[in-house]
Formats: sequence, structure tokens, C-alpha cells
Amino acid sequence: MYNYLLINATPYEIRIALVEHGNLVEFYQERPVEKGLVGNIYQGRVVRVLPGMQAAFVDLGLERTGFLYVDDVRTDNKHFEDRMIKNDCQSCCEDAPDVVHEGFAPQVNIEDLLTEGQAVMVQICKEPLGTKGARLTCNITLPCRNL
Repeated sequence: MYNYLLINATPYEIRIALVEHGNLVEFYQERPVEKGLVGNIYQGRVVRVLPGMQAAFVDLGLERTGFLYVDDVRTDNKHFEDRMIKNDCQSCCEDAPDVVHEGFAPQVNIEDLLTEGQAVMVQICKEPLGTKGARLTCNITLPCRNL
């Protein structure tokens, strides 16, 4: 049997259905009125770095700037990994137990990662609320079964 991707688009809603072997597997429905910003990916520019809060404000071209916390900045580039390993080894002591804590990373300062005017790719992870801008992350995800 074949797999079908059925799309029905009207001015008021878009419906998408994935049919595999004659069975409905996935169904998505989107109305433009209900559409939010969560999940959108933007190329932004760092407007301000706040070392005291360990965060940065990023201009996305929306009404308000987004908020990017230091833990949500991607740190997978080679230069940063080398610095982390070097800093981690300097802080080790000989009598420390040989235990590896999964997910442990040395404390990193936001000003070491971002500078004002720097371009950064971000995804909105929380809607803007009241006078506050959107919460951002550099850990971009594309949730999809068929990628």
C-alpha cells in the first residue's frame, strides 16, 4: 500500500493528514487566529548582554526583544569545547573521586559566549507575556516523524 499526505487549505484553516496503509496515522489542524510564536525559528541579533543576569536580549524583528538565558545558548562549537576541557582540567584536584556526572558542565559566563551585535539563530520556546518578550533557546528542534 501507499502512504498519502493529504492537505486541505482554506482561508480559515489548514488540515494535514498522514495516511499509511489505509490508516490515519497523524492529523494536524491549524487556524491562523490561534497561531502562536512558539516553535518559530529566527535569525536574531544580540542587542544587550547582561552579565549580572547571565542572559541576553535578542532582537527578532518583533514588538519586543527576546530573552536568551546562558544555559540556552548552544555551546557545541570546537573552540568552546576546547576551552571547557582546559578550564575543567585546571579546576581538578588529585584527591577528587573518579566519578563522571552526566550532564555536568563548568559554569560559563554569558559574555564569553555572546557579544552585542552578534547574529544568533534562535527558536521561541515560550510566548511573550504582558510586557515581557519571548523566551528563546539556541537548541533548535524540528519535531517531525518523517525528517
